[in-house]
Amino acid sequence: MKSRKNYEELFKAYPDVVTLIQFRKMLGGIADSTARKLVQEDHVEHFYIRDTYFIPKQCAIDYILGKHYAQYKKKLNVQV
Repeated sequence: MKSRKNYEELFKAYPDVVTLIQFRKMLGGIADSTARKLVQEDHVEHFYIRDTYFIPKQCAIDYILGKHYAQYKKKLNVQV
């Protein structure tokens, strides 16, 4: 399992606040509908402004390090 520092290094090229498209790439290219479901069900802390989701990069990393993502990744056998 990677640590927070590993993910901070991996995602250092991303801005401090990412869009849904960038978030999808961070999670290995998940589908748009899956990413929207994650934010709509409040699994990922985000802001919704004028029809656009914004996710602080640290919140994306929190999600990746959290229980929900571990279960999701195990279920789909996704490697990030």
